Amino acid sequence: MLKAENIRHSFDYLLFENVDLEIKPKDKIAIVGSSGSGKSTLLHILSSFLKPQSGNVYYKDKELYSLKEKELIAIRRYDFGIIFQFHYLFNTFTALENIQAAAILAGTEIDYSLLERLGIKDVINQNVQTLSGGQQQRVSVARVLTKKPKIIFADEPTGNLDKENAFEVIDVLFEYCDNNNASLITVTHDIEIAAKFDKIYYLKDKRLMLVDN
Repeated sequence: MLKAENIRHSFDYLLFENVDLEIKPKDKIAIVGSSGSGKSTLLHILSSFLKPQSGNVYYKDKELYSLKEKELIAIRRYDFGIIFQFHYLFNTFTALENIQAAAILAGTEIDYSLLERLGIKDVINQNVQTLSGGQQQRVSVARVLTKKPKIIFADEPTGNLDKENAFEVIDVLFEYCDNNNASLITVTHDIEIAAKFDKIYYLKDKRLMLVDN
């Protein structure tokens, strides 16, 4: 479904090179590494938001960064779901309105049982600015899953959650992937969270290495 070949990227210094990665339907992949190793940068490259300095990313056998902007926008709207480290919710909207906006753009419907599972059903009509950081993060997760994406890219999706809620969110994401033939690529610093994934990759010494799980 998604393939990265020989990815290299740097800013003032080399972050990583010779990165190869293949994502298939229902894959659940965690990328771990020290702060500054380039985990989030790699996720942005895989999710079409940052062109690598060299190498290629393919989605459904099409070279992602050779597509026209209209094609990229369509992929981001319908096929990719991005859970950023910062939630990027519309601050003047309620939680429900934020999720409805995603549903309208993607042409989908809201699954209210999902909101209950994520523990936000009781606060759904509140302005997101009144919610805690953890509640805002769960609204962000609900907004992405409402789009029915084929691939979910998540940057520290449990960073604002306590351990119990963190595991619950991961379980919800896993169930979504299994039920919708979708894939999940997550960047996390939490080893306990990473251990739940099918595959763990370690970004270290400018290389991405598969770790035995």
